[in-house]
Amino acid sequence: MPLSRGELARLSVTVWWVVAIASVFTLARFSEAFLVLRAQSVGLPLMLVPVVLVIMNVAYALSAYPVGAISDRASRTMILVFGLLMLLVADLVLAFSTGMTAVAVGAVLWGLHMGFTQGLLAALVADTAPVELRGTAFGVFNLITGVALLLASVIAGGLWDIAGPRGTFLAGAAFAVMTLIGLLPIRGRLKRYEPALGDSIGKPCAIFRAHTRILPRPPGAHLGYCWCRRPAEKNGSRRS
Repeated sequence: MPLSRGELARLSVTVWWVVAIASVFTLARFSEAFLVLRAQSVGLPLMLVPVVLVIMNVAYALSAYPVGAISDRASRTMILVFGLLMLLVADLVLAFSTGMTAVAVGAVLWGLHMGFTQGLLAALVADTAPVELRGTAFGVFNLITGVALLLASVIAGGLWDIAGPRGTFLAGAAFAVMTLIGLLPIRGRLKRYEPALGDSIGKPCAIFRAHTRILPRPPGAHLGYCWCRRPAEKNGSRRS
């Protein structure tokens, strides 16, 4: 079913801003193939090049679950900021690396940034979009970020041919800084969608206690987390 112009118009400014930020962020995180090229450029033998991707994926795998658990209890915006800072540092390390040790450090930081950010922007889309328009919001999000990912690799490839590895990764760092700047205007808006914690682990929050006879607890929801609907959601919609 094609995207409806009427439904697109009902998406809030916050949703569109999150999609815009995700698009710029995607330009900063071009294909991991450039990590392999960077390793080759510092003299790593061809048969050992896949080690770079192994290092990156180990860092990603070890960080993804704990960060996901933390994001259910803490500020997703701050976690995203930490992930962006890791990407920024990774780009700078890879831009100025002269040996395999620096490339390995850059690969670890790249993997950690993926653990901190992969899926987080999609979660912000789910948080900020009205329940009845989440399908439309995800469709727009995936369409625009998919185009941005294609552009990111094209831009990175062109820069690699023109400016070399340093220019490519410095451009990635610049896009990461642009993403961080883009987060500033909507930090206040995103705070209203942050998870609300209970008074302590295992103890229901005040909203849970107030609505426990009105809203049944969803299966799998633990009492330390305020799973209940926030005031802005009671009428099935959110406004920015």
